[in-house]
Formats: sequence, C-alpha cells, structure tokens
Amino acid sequence: MNTASPKPQTPGSRSPALFANSLAIGYKKAAPIAANLDCALLKGELVCLVGVNGAGKSTLLRTLAGMQPPLKGSVLLNGRDIRSIEPVQRAKQLAVVLTQRGAPGVMSAFDLAALGRHPHTGWLGGLTQKDKAVVARCLEQTGALELADRPAFELSDGERQKVMIARALAQEPEVLILDEPTAFVDLPRRVELMGLLRLLAHERKMAVICSTHDLEIALSHADSFWLMEKGGLFTIGAPEDLVLSGSLERAFKAPGVDFDRLSGSFCVRRKPGRPVALLAGSRDEAWLWTQKALLRAGFDVKQNPDDAPVQIRISNEQNRPVWLLAANSGKEQRLDSIARMLSALDGPGSREA
Repeated sequence: MNTASPKPQTPGSRSPALFANSLAIGYKKAAPIAANLDCALLKGELVCLVGVNGAGKSTLLRTLAGMQPPLKGSVLLNGRDIRSIEPVQRAKQLAVVLTQRGAPGVMSAFDLAALGRHPHTGWLGGLTQKDKAVVARCLEQTGALELADRPAFELSDGERQKVMIARALAQEPEVLILDEPTAFVDLPRRVELMGLLRLLAHERKMAVICSTHDLEIALSHADSFWLMEKGGLFTIGAPEDLVLSGSLERAFKAPGVDFDRLSGSFCVRRKPGRPVALLAGSRDEAWLWTQKALLRAGFDVKQNPDDAPVQIRISNEQNRPVWLLAANSGKEQRLDSIARMLSALDGPGSREA
C-alpha cells in the first residue's frame, strides 16, 4: 500500500530530478517487496528513507539508481527512463554511495576520490588540471582535503566515508543516492555527515536521498521522510507530520519500547517506580538532564510537590547547578552532582512502593 499521493506534487511546479511511477520493487520469481510506489525527488531537497530492517530500503535505492530493474513501473531521471540512459551519461547525472566497506588498496585518498571523474576522462582515464581541481574542490567540500595524501587504507570509517562522498561529487551529479552513509561511523561523525548532505542539497541544489537508521539525527536534518514498512506500506511526508500522525511510532513499534513524540526518541518501557517531584524553576539544561537521569533510574517523575514524598529543586549557585532534596518530613539535602542526587534517592527504603 502506498499512502503517498499517486502523482506527487512538486512545490512551485518544479520538475523532479528523479521520479518513480507505479513502481514495484523486488526480485523475479518472488512477490514484490513493495508496489504502486509513486515518489519524486527534487533538486535542493534532502530525503531520508527510513524503516525497519527488511522493509526494502536498499532494494528501493538500487532500483532508483538503475542498478536493479523494477518489477513494474518506471524510474525517470530528468524525464528519461533511467534504463535507456547510457552508463556514462547516467554517471554524469546520478552518483551512488553504498554501505559496503571497500578495499582501496594502496591508493591515496585523492586517487580514491579521483575515481569519480571516470565519466569525464574518457577510456584512458587521465586527469587534466581541471579534473584535479574538481577532485580537490570535492574533497574540500566534504572536509577531507587534508586527507588527500594519506593512504586510503589508513583512513578511519568516518574519514573514508567523506572521501567516498567526495568521489561521488567528483562525478558532478545532480542526484546523489546513499545507502546507510552513517553506518560504521561514530555519533559525532554521523551528525557531521548528515549535516554535509543537507548542505549539499540546499547549497549545491542537488537532489539527495539516503537511507538511515539514525532516526533522531534524520528528524533534525531531513526535508522529507520516505517511510517504508514491512508489507509494502509506503508513506511520504515532512518528518514532523509523520511523528504527529503516529506513522513513525507504528512503523518502529517493538515489544517493550516506546516512541516519545515530544523528543523524537525511543526509550525502553519501564514500570513506574517511586514517585519523585522535580519542581520546575527554569527548564534549562540542568533540569532536562536531571529529568532524563531520574527516568533512566526508574523513578516516576512528577511536577506537583503534593504528588510525591520527595521534592527536588535545582538552584544555580556561582554558575553551577546544585540539587536540593527535601522529603515531606526531614532535612533538606544539598548535592553538587546528579550522581550524588541519585545516590541520595537510593538510600535505605527509597525503592519501596
């Protein structure tokens, strides 16, 4: 089932760089993974393709890239059926970055990125000064220029991913397709890479689509979500609309895990523990991280002091937070860290119902 509009409307009547019409994806001699897909990728737009494992994200991306034939329907690249475009001409319009870790051998990072010039260099593959300037510019745009002389096999996963994106950019495409570009990369580099993709879409006016499992990062960067669910359900919309409609919550539903619509994050479902009142002064970062710590520790966080036997206030003293604990009967405690606050709450009998 496809819950997107049968004929996607493009803002300002812009022609899509990539357009799928009545698409069915999958493998021959097997039932389609998804069918009746209609979707348009616009220049200047970052789309994140999200969904659980096995929903068909990689299959859809390979089909959109012309690497795998559709079971039905068509994919149009700049208005032409992608299967009718010669490989060299297609490579000038569309570039793909896959998840797999390659084996770059002993070539330098510059040489690895320079492989992206293949549609422009002819069969001999020689680089002109213009080609070298393009490669250097692409490395600079991905923050990888300082890596140019390093052997590619010495690069970290995050560094290599930047070089691989630079290689794709060296093709000078209008459409960039990436399958799990943040896989194997640490959290700060994931945020950095997603920010780079947004920059490429918005400033270079490229049409960019990437599959990702980093839902929280995608929520803060993507212009649009394409949501794939097992069984072929396919939904297109602004990330925030998919949160508010419950579509993301439904798609990623799992036993014992809840999706928090306020924060856009997943959390393990816990039985409510001992009630503790966290009183709101200013809901600054100290208040928010105190709330997170209490929830993680299994407390039932209240805001009304009458609803809990222990109340917590946060005071700002000499530009540092101080936690003030007061029981309905007992002396107020002053604590200088969240760890000490949790330790005080975990005193004898603190977990009793």
